[in-house]
Amino acid sequence: MGPLMISSFNFIWCVLLLVLCAVRIHVEANGWLNAHATFYGANQSPTSLGGACGYDDTFHAGFGVNTAAVSTMLFKEGEVCGACYQVICDYKIDPKWCLRSRSVTVTATNFCPPNNHGGWCDPPHHHFDMSMPAFFRIARQGNEGIVPVLYRRVACKRRGGVRFTLKGQSNFNMVMITNVGGSGDVKGVWIRGSRSGAWLPLHRNWGANWQSSADLRNQRLSFKVTLVDGKTLVFLNVVSSNWRFGQTFSSHNQFF
Repeated sequence: MGPLMISSFNFIWCVLLLVLCAVRIHVEANGWLNAHATFYGANQSPTSLGGACGYDDTFHAGFGVNTAAVSTMLFKEGEVCGACYQVICDYKIDPKWCLRSRSVTVTATNFCPPNNHGGWCDPPHHHFDMSMPAFFRIARQGNEGIVPVLYRRVACKRRGGVRFTLKGQSNFNMVMITNVGGSGDVKGVWIRGSRSGAWLPLHRNWGANWQSSADLRNQRLSFKVTLVDGKTLVFLNVVSSNWRFGQTFSSHNQFF
């Protein structure tokens, strides 16, 4: 009976180890994802890296300098613009260039285009081409190459309310929506003039810019915004009736 009991104990112990390993793998898979990171814009002001999302100035948009261009797998044709990611350099894989236990939260403000020749921004790679200030918060100075990273989506924490910048002319209205908290990525937008009464859907023109063909000049404007996670806020009369193209209006409402 002795040898049989020991064998049974070893079998049970092995099963427990397998279960624990499976749980650990599951948690890691659902918490952090593998990717790589580089940096760009070394000779540019980091506030100018709004690129494919259409942000004219990342400070004006409420994002600061910790921004990134993301690869095709993450960009989703601009839907991800404004989303936030916590990124850490994978010290276990690259202890030479990764800073231990450092993380940075970046906002997706640009697109890292594929070159279709196996580049890091080609599908199926997940890649962050970060602003230089953000990159060197997790990697050592002197590294001009690429580092392995782990990342996960996190809630965006913004100061103040959601902002609406009016662009376009006459019956072509384009609205850039910035400083969005919560999930950060906008799924749908509606606009209503003080004389129109009905909510009119806007359509994504590119990145964070949404358009409508309605002529809403000389009216107070309200917006309804829905994020990808389903949360919706209404911004009543956030724009005064004497608005002009090029102006930005800040609301008092924010997603959390």
